[in-house]
Amino acid sequence: MILGAIGDDFTGSSDLGLMLAEGGMRTVQYVGVPDGPADPAVDAGIVALKSRSIPVADAVRQSLEALAWLKAAGCRQFLFKICSTFDSTPEGNIGPVAEALIAALGTTDPVVVCPVFPATGRTLYLGHLFVGDALLSQSGLEHHPINPMTDPDIRRWLDRQTEGDVGHVSLPQVRGGAATCRAALVAARDAGRQLAIVDAIDDSDLTVIADAAEDFPFIVGGSGVALGLPDVYRRAGLIGRSDGNWQGASGKAVALSGSCSRATRAQIAEHAKVGPQKKIDTDAVMSGELTAAALADWAMAADGLPLVYSSDDPATVKAAQEKHGAETLANALETLFGDVAVALAGAGAERLIVAGGETSGAVVTALDLGALEIGPKIDPGVPAVRAGALTLALKSGNFGAPDFFEKAAKVMGS
Repeated sequence: MILGAIGDDFTGSSDLGLMLAEGGMRTVQYVGVPDGPADPAVDAGIVALKSRSIPVADAVRQSLEALAWLKAAGCRQFLFKICSTFDSTPEGNIGPVAEALIAALGTTDPVVVCPVFPATGRTLYLGHLFVGDALLSQSGLEHHPINPMTDPDIRRWLDRQTEGDVGHVSLPQVRGGAATCRAALVAARDAGRQLAIVDAIDDSDLTVIADAAEDFPFIVGGSGVALGLPDVYRRAGLIGRSDGNWQGASGKAVALSGSCSRATRAQIAEHAKVGPQKKIDTDAVMSGELTAAALADWAMAADGLPLVYSSDDPATVKAAQEKHGAETLANALETLFGDVAVALAGAGAERLIVAGGETSGAVVTALDLGALEIGPKIDPGVPAVRAGALTLALKSGNFGAPDFFEKAAKVMGS
């Protein structure tokens, strides 16, 4: 194995897998740390964790376990895959996990930190993260129910989470080419800032960053930071090009959504024009009146592409959290979605479309999936994936076009 990645959620790991597979790498996404050794034919292995929003100590422990397995697989370079909107709290988990992985690798080399993904509007300039033309803190992510992003300055946000100081490589330094970018990273490291936020606003910047970090053992970033890595490995003679043998599924498709992002809410509104929907009543969930079996039965009996969702506007979500407790409600909904997915698979559903990182993690965990084969792109950052007879689309809340649900069903069936 050449590249070993540790993902802090399942949708982001699929996103990374798509980036690498499209670059010609034989890529497998593992659900948690595998029990046995890696397939030697795999070029890139992604250990997908559900560690973004769990306690810091647990996130560090799980990430170190993933690193140990990837090191045993012989990986030459390691990537800590984080959200392209840097979803985290002032305490973590990005900073503590990154520093723990650096210590475990024993590296003193510079470490690129770049959550950028231009294809989905995530760009970084002067250390500030943008979503489209809005600063992160004005993009709707400031209302995230678990990790509200209230500061767009990623240098300042990461500095709160780390013991060491955080450096910065500016866009002009990136645009100066790989040698200039590398020199800026080394200078930051020499000044005591091993972790350095690196500006990037388009794909060509990401290619430069990959070249600059060619022989650095550790990188932190969104899937976009991996854009140039396959070509780096190809030039080094480490990989050829994989054609793949993807085959989709044509059976019953059902969509599940727990994301409350603007993008997902718009997708739900678009889907309402063409498909049946069932909105989850959180009071009924908490009272036990609404069951996974009932939701699965409804979906299997519905025509077209049925959608079961708990997504709602920030004010409604906040009111429900205040009534039931934010963590208690989140756990109940994740458990419900996982149980619905298991019931659907047991009833013969072959295609599951899941919106939301936490929801996707709950579904994959409940289904006890071991490894996912990366398939074709549905939308930027979202591939179809396959696990045995089941085909899935695991979508980060903010990704996808307005017609994502219908588009996903079609791509998964090809």
